[in-house]
Amino acid sequence: MAAPDLVTAPDPLAAPDPGISGQSARPVPGIDNGFLAGYRVRFDEAGPDGRLRTSALLRYAQDVAWRHSEQLGFDRAWYQERGLGWVVRGCELEVSEAIPIGHTLRVSTAVVGHRRIWARRFGECRLADGQAAATITTDWVLLDARSRVVRIPSDFGVAFVNPEVRSEILRVAAPAGGPVATVELRVRPSDLDPLDHVNNAVYVDWLDEALEAAGWLPPPGDAGVTLRLEYLASAERGNEVVIELRGEPAAWQAVMRRADGIDLVRASGTRGVTASGT
Repeated sequence: MAAPDLVTAPDPLAAPDPGISGQSARPVPGIDNGFLAGYRVRFDEAGPDGRLRTSALLRYAQDVAWRHSEQLGFDRAWYQERGLGWVVRGCELEVSEAIPIGHTLRVSTAVVGHRRIWARRFGECRLADGQAAATITTDWVLLDARSRVVRIPSDFGVAFVNPEVRSEILRVAAPAGGPVATVELRVRPSDLDPLDHVNNAVYVDWLDEALEAAGWLPPPGDAGVTLRLEYLASAERGNEVVIELRGEPAAWQAVMRRADGIDLVRASGTRGVTASGT
């Protein structure tokens, strides 16, 4: 099989890679406690077109958020001792540039605001020349050991200094009309994360399966795509999941639910929208 037509390799004289260790950064004006790290697009993270899969951007955002938290003293041990853990409730991803295999992205993150029981992160993925390739806004809630939403501890107000969010947590309206495509699948062991739940990025891979079934998957290298997801419940080991896709190629809606009828995720997508940046 012929190799895909890949984008020219990054210029070795371009801006230096921030490195695997990461560093403090100020990606958002007025927010001092940001973090920046380099992520090289691996072979297994790219599709047949030689470009980064959309779901990998959410994986980078999740990982750099953890690294930022660890840098400020809130590592996994800290959360385990208190029986606490953050989970994603909503995210919006805007992709403005195709990202080639082998390229090192500059991925930044900062907590840009909070409310009593949830916090918002903003992240950017920039190419070596500084061009913004994607932005990611993620709303997180804090759960206790019994999976109940709890108030954010005062400790975070000292380490993550940010304003109170004026807007509401990210939501996605329930889709209307009959489905254009329906995909049924079972949760696979490889879909599970350390919490034994389906990782939030996996749902984007599932969306791609539904879009492909409808013939709506964007063409190779297509950018200007915006995704919004609202996470309502967690899919777990062995669950049967149904994905229903509605709308049209340039503006679609989807709902994912368990076989017992419980909604897991609502999602929407548009094409032709560029990342806003910050």
